[in-house]
Amino acid sequence: VLQYCECPQYLRKQFFPMHPDLQFSGLLAPLDSPHHVREGERSKYREGVIMEPRKGDSPQYSLANVGVRNRPAHIDRLLQPGVRCTVQLDPKAYGSTGRLQGKVVSPVAPREDDGTYWGYTTRLAGGIGAVFDECPYEDGYDLKVGTSERGSIGVDDSKFNLPKFQHALVVFGGVAGIEECVDADESLKIPGSQSKKLFDVWVNTCPFQGSRTIRTEEAVLISLARLSPYVSASGQGVDQSSRKGGATDRSSNQQSSNDDVDFSDGIVSEESSEED
Repeated sequence: VLQYCECPQYLRKQFFPMHPDLQFSGLLAPLDSPHHVREGERSKYREGVIMEPRKGDSPQYSLANVGVRNRPAHIDRLLQPGVRCTVQLDPKAYGSTGRLQGKVVSPVAPREDDGTYWGYTTRLAGGIGAVFDECPYEDGYDLKVGTSERGSIGVDDSKFNLPKFQHALVVFGGVAGIEECVDADESLKIPGSQSKKLFDVWVNTCPFQGSRTIRTEEAVLISLARLSPYVSASGQGVDQSSRKGGATDRSSNQQSSNDDVDFSDGIVSEESSEED
């Protein structure tokens, strides 16, 4: 579901065929993120998917569907059909006719260029221990924040603050909290009652909540909104991540040069569909 929500609407049919898990996806509130570019927008960057070559197409270049009706982007390299990529376009080209000319860039290029948020990636973890152990950053997460109604400090406390960091992790539990996740993970040697030992900050982001429980999807929105000012003040200009049964990471150290481009998908998605 997280991957589905992140994917621009015009690419979803390509990557997500009909599936029971997505039966009620139409009820989800749209993210309306900057990378969910509308058809008529003259955006400098667009997410696209490499199209199957057609008769007469150059064998040295590929065409990408970037969400502009009947106007695929003629990109600067030959890529495997079905691969998702980030394409840089000349905004002036929208006013011309024919194919758009595009250049494949790193998914972090829009953020590095002008600070535009460009979505997230999802990492699935087998347990809460794997969230830490399988961190994609060489030095791991240097700030780990656990959210709990039993937090050692509240976000409204005058003493609350976040230390400086390069890569932050914010963890949310289920209905029974992070403690239940820790108890269920046999790789961890501590009981759930000592979950706060796994984190640098153990905070209650929803004090005086009133209700017995807060749904995880509600807690994520509330907590990120409450933590945002502290993240902005303490971060080092890199993306931060939230986790729920998975992980979302983007490193500021990724190169965005043409010679070493990171694609949104390294291979054709197993969920790709040829259906119209």
